[in-house]
Amino acid sequence: MSRTRKRRLMNQINVVPYIDVTLVLLVIFMVTAPMTNPGVVELPQVGQALKQPEVPLVLTIKLNNKIELDNKPMARDELLLAVRQALTKTPQRAVVIAADKNVKYDDVIGVMDLLKQNKVEKVGLLLKPAT
Repeated sequence: MSRTRKRRLMNQINVVPYIDVTLVLLVIFMVTAPMTNPGVVELPQVGQALKQPEVPLVLTIKLNNKIELDNKPMARDELLLAVRQALTKTPQRAVVIAADKNVKYDDVIGVMDLLKQNKVEKVGLLLKPAT
C-alpha cells in the first residue's frame, strides 16, 4: 500500500532574517553616525576689488505711489531720463529700489521692469535689516 501524501504549497515568507539584517544595519548606522565629521564650510572673504566705491542710486516708492530719485520727487518719464543721465557718468553704478512696506508688490515690480526694459542692468531692492 502506498500512501501518497499531498504536499501543500507554502505561501508564507519567513521575515525574521530580514528583520535581523535591518536591525544590524540600524545599529551600525547608529554607532558610526556620531563618528562622522560634518563638513565645515569656510566662506570666502570679500576683497577690496569687490567693494563698490560708488553709492547706488536710491529710487524710493512712497505709499501714495510717488517716486523719488535720491530724495527728489519726479514722474516716471523724468525718472528714466534722470537714471540714464546718472548712469552715463558712471555706467557700473547700481540702482536700488526702496519701497514702503505697504506699497503693492505689483507697483515695485512695475518700476523694476521699467528700469530693466530701458537697459538698466544693476537693479536691486533696498532692505532694512532686522534688529
